[in-house]
Amino acid sequence: MVIQIVLLGGLVLFSAAAILFRDLLKAAISLAFASLFLGILFFLMKAPYVGAFEISVVAGLITVLFIVTIALTKMEGDVRESRAALWIFPIFFALFLI
Repeated sequence: MVIQIVLLGGLVLFSAAAILFRDLLKAAISLAFASLFLGILFFLMKAPYVGAFEISVVAGLITVLFIVTIALTKMEGDVRESRAALWIFPIFFALFLI
């Protein structure tokens, strides 16, 4: 019972942090931690398939997509675009389709 309360508290804390952070990278990482706590809660509620899906897809894949998208967007002061940014998204998209 104490473990579930701690996990629910962490879930609420990291979800609120994801909303309140101004930095998008910090918000994406805190959203991943909130999803991790939710996945652990699903495991404790005897729903292993839902927990595995939550941790692997939402905490893993969606977080990677958020971080790649944040990395590929231009900052206001940065007018140069790197050559690596031109190749990262098509390669990741092709791997995602496979």
